[in-house]
Amino acid sequence: MINEPNSTGAGSNEDPLTDFSNCHVGIIKNFERLRKLAETEIAVPVQAEVKDAAKRLLAFFQDVVLEHHSEEEQELFAEVTDSARHGGDDAAKALAMIDQLTKEHRSLEAQWKAIQADIKLLSKGKPATLDQDAAAKLATEYLAHANFEEQEFLPLSAKILGERGLSSLGLSLHMRHTDVSIPNYI
Repeated sequence: MINEPNSTGAGSNEDPLTDFSNCHVGIIKNFERLRKLAETEIAVPVQAEVKDAAKRLLAFFQDVVLEHHSEEEQELFAEVTDSARHGGDDAAKALAMIDQLTKEHRSLEAQWKAIQADIKLLSKGKPATLDQDAAAKLATEYLAHANFEEQEFLPLSAKILGERGLSSLGLSLHMRHTDVSIPNYI
């Protein structure tokens, strides 16, 4: 795992939504790194800084981003959806946001797959023809996605979840990150 504030080690705070915000800090940092890579003229042989950036991005996306999407969808979105069943304007708005964010996750993951092979080559110091427009587009769209979650979705989630929903989410995240060994009984 990369030693930056981007792990999905949720459950360390009293407010589980803070864990998602903390993860966004690392996400923003790494997608800024992708944006910078997209602006870099890649030489042959591949520059050490390009190789290092590509290596970090590759590990980051595989180790952090996909897990972050999974946690949001399986834990946060599920808890907000459950709490939103009580109705109201905020509930309908939250459900629409969840649908939008889930679609964005799939789109961002597909965009990553389109450049992943070239990032992998660069991470090994091998020449690649990185589609710089596609990399820049992914960086820009991911930064907008994270910003929307921070500015719009997480505050609305806090309102909808309330104390009970936040407690439930915190427990769910804690259990997700806890190794529980259940002995076999006959």
